[in-house]
Amino acid sequence: MPHAPEADPRFNDFVLLQAQNAGLFLGQIPNPGTGEKSVNLRAAKSVIDSLGMLRVKTAGNLTETEAKLLEMALKNLLPLYKTALDESES
Repeated sequence: MPHAPEADPRFNDFVLLQAQNAGLFLGQIPNPGTGEKSVNLRAAKSVIDSLGMLRVKTAGNLTETEAKLLEMALKNLLPLYKTALDESES
């Protein structure tokens, strides 16, 4: 019988922190230091790519809740990145 993955609350905290960072870099969240919103596509792409890599590297090793959280973060961030990229090119 395969061993079920064990939940680690640090994983959820990590994913949420990274998603929040991506939101900051995509101009969705104001910078806590300045209160201003700004876009940094390079930084946003780096965070989103890291979450994608995490998804691949942890496949089969996450609880259902952890996997859903990671998928939801990517599902929400990728369209925001594409929109910001399209806007920067216009």
